[in-house]
Amino acid sequence: MSKQLQPLSVAAPAFFGLNTQDSPVGMSANFAKQADNCVIDKQGRIAARQGHTQVSTNTGLLGSNPIEAIHEHVAYDGTKTVYSAGNNRLYTGTTTLTTLGFPLNYSAPTSNHWKIVSFNNSVYFFQRGQIPLKRTNGIGDLTELAHSQGTGHTAPQANEAMGALGRLWATDKTDNKYVVYWTAVGADDFHTGGSLNLTEVWRSDETVALAEFNGSLVIFGKRQTVIYSGASAPADALSMTDIIDVGCIARDSVQQTGDDLIFLSDQGVMSLGRLIQEKSQPLRDISKNVRSDLMSDVPSDTTGVKSVYSPENAFYLLSLPAVSKVYVFDLRGALEDGSYRATKWTAIALTAFERLSNGTLYMGKDTLGIVQYGSYQDAGNSYRMNYYSNEQDFGAPANEKFLKKMRITVIGGALSTAVLKWGYDYEDSYSQETFTFGSDVIGQFGISEFGSQDTTPDPDRVPPSPPDYDFQIAEYNSGVTINRPSVNASGSGTTISFGVEAIINNSNFSIQKIDILALIGRLL
Repeated sequence: MSKQLQPLSVAAPAFFGLNTQDSPVGMSANFAKQADNCVIDKQGRIAARQGHTQVSTNTGLLGSNPIEAIHEHVAYDGTKTVYSAGNNRLYTGTTTLTTLGFPLNYSAPTSNHWKIVSFNNSVYFFQRGQIPLKRTNGIGDLTELAHSQGTGHTAPQANEAMGALGRLWATDKTDNKYVVYWTAVGADDFHTGGSLNLTEVWRSDETVALAEFNGSLVIFGKRQTVIYSGASAPADALSMTDIIDVGCIARDSVQQTGDDLIFLSDQGVMSLGRLIQEKSQPLRDISKNVRSDLMSDVPSDTTGVKSVYSPENAFYLLSLPAVSKVYVFDLRGALEDGSYRATKWTAIALTAFERLSNGTLYMGKDTLGIVQYGSYQDAGNSYRMNYYSNEQDFGAPANEKFLKKMRITVIGGALSTAVLKWGYDYEDSYSQETFTFGSDVIGQFGISEFGSQDTTPDPDRVPPSPPDYDFQIAEYNSGVTINRPSVNASGSGTTISFGVEAIINNSNFSIQKIDILALIGRLL
């Protein structure tokens, strides 16, 4: 009597995201071994990231250089202006980039690592080694930011600045990396403000970034982080409340996420948790599952490292353009160990981010100038999504498995070409089957998917002979198309690894489930 085929189903594969940190032996199918150009969608499925559409049209101003800073200024009257930096120039506009002229006799910059901040209805530009610039009320020409001592006296030539707690703050000067400066309330005159010397607070460190967190001032050094209360009246009430032996190594990695601060340290991506009951600020390593890969990709010079938080997409992006990778952390909820679900975008160098006040996500991309996150093409071109599982033994580690059939349930995928792969016992060689989805040939919910016209074989009975694969396409009332291609599989092993490589071309693609029919053989 022949043995019955056993269904081995993996629902919502890679629900926990990437895990390249732990041993793959016995790892749950909820983790992925590879997830390139993927996100975790709001239903918890591994899915293709969206692409980008070009916004800027007159990119000749950039030469062969990218946009490396983007900032949206919202004036008191509601006027919105986007500022950007590239090719050692400053610009306004999005579709059409308009060059802002530097003041007369201003030392031309040789870098685009500007920190652009809004404060008191004006826009300020800070960069190490440059006299800070100001655009009053967001209109007119750029002027040098001076202070009340008169001609020849300028604000600190700092690399980091922020407008918060009623003041303008600056730190990280070329010749002074341990002092934080602030202005008077509502003013931009640093001479009438004050300063904080940190040499007696931390051990041989230097300032990197500033942030406001729950009404406190957060000063990030490379190796330590100091938190001060009373920052609304710093001359009188500034008081250190905590010091943490973890710092920030990239200025532009710091992001406020509503009730948290996320930043890149020399130990991975960290979360500075909200103070609830404890007297010290708890830290969470949100990149725990990809930490080694991430830190090996972080360049020694972190100037180009960029980040953004998008509440609309519920992710924190950390771009490493030097290696053309973006690490993606899904912030919908932490895993049991406190980390966040991670995926990667590969072969893409994003050099700037800005989430606009209306939720639109702008990015800097090579010679395209400003691009917008959205659609499922990269500037009109297709791109590749790769997902691979870790080795699975399906609860029978000592039994041989003989694969007979695999079926993948895909949400979307119209006009996409995909390859379903499978392999055994930790080997890098895979068998594969290629299939191409047609256009959205729609069957109504309850007919094609579950009704009398369902021609896909029951997973509990032996699959038929060729054709090698078949399709089901169904659509729910919400207009979501479901494709369910099946392939006849072959080979055997004690563990099984499977993957999907898809060409994304103007259609979403997310993996709902992978069903496997196998004969479970004898004990080895």
